[in-house]
Amino acid sequence: MELRNLGVFCFLDGLSGAQTGQFARTVERLGYSALWFAETRGRESFSFASYLLSQTDRLVVATGIAVVFSYEPIAAANATRTLGELFEDRFILGLGVSNKRGNAGRGIPYGKPVAFMRDYLAKMKATPYNAPVPHHEPPVVIAGMMPKMLQLAATETQGTHTYFTATEQVARVRAAIGPQPWVCAELAVMLETDAAKARDAARRYMQVYLGVEHYVQRLREVGFSDADFANGGSDRLVDALIAWGGETAIRDRITAYYTAGASHVCVLPLSPENSLKPDVRVLEALAPR
Repeated sequence: MELRNLGVFCFLDGLSGAQTGQFARTVERLGYSALWFAETRGRESFSFASYLLSQTDRLVVATGIAVVFSYEPIAAANATRTLGELFEDRFILGLGVSNKRGNAGRGIPYGKPVAFMRDYLAKMKATPYNAPVPHHEPPVVIAGMMPKMLQLAATETQGTHTYFTATEQVARVRAAIGPQPWVCAELAVMLETDAAKARDAARRYMQVYLGVEHYVQRLREVGFSDADFANGGSDRLVDALIAWGGETAIRDRITAYYTAGASHVCVLPLSPENSLKPDVRVLEALAPR
């Protein structure tokens, strides 16, 4: 599987089922290589991935991410193999642990992340499967930014999937993970040239993540301080995390991610109207075709 073109990362639970199918077909028509979707407190990832795959012909569909505490390893392993057989070379399993706050909202536990993930991957690999196997095992990537999780991603999976990162963090991930594993990097983008409007909308989106300690800790490691986290985030922090502006400015930020070491970039098309529903204008402007 090769992810040569730009991908798309989206929150799709705000759309109806029929709208998600139409959206996936639009993403494919515009020439994007992959559609990554977030798992929040709505649709279950594997059945939803099956639906999106059935609505398209070539598009790669990826979970961004399936929370491991929600699925027994045998269920995740065999669902992945099923999708790999039925939709050859079109499914990527993105796995992650989320965080204590997020899992509390889901009503599921949160354990020691690296130890749990290591054991989880081992159990997945040991799972028996008596149906026809896919010609190629679907790739697995781990969401993680901490050193031990990145080491696990590099040694036990295809690579890593990053989210809510500045360009400097992408470079650090590449340095940590080595030259070969995938770095599939999400980049939030907004087609809005009015600085005040763009930053206001960006701050509303960012608040969820600035309330999660490990996101803040990671940002401190690349030079951000308490002053940057106050009052919804400094302009410097907003501009580092959200690529806003016209098409050229956004394309420059995408290029910077690739230069920093991303092997695949998937854009999160934010709307300046403060909605997580994907802004199709962005996708049309950045379309690979």
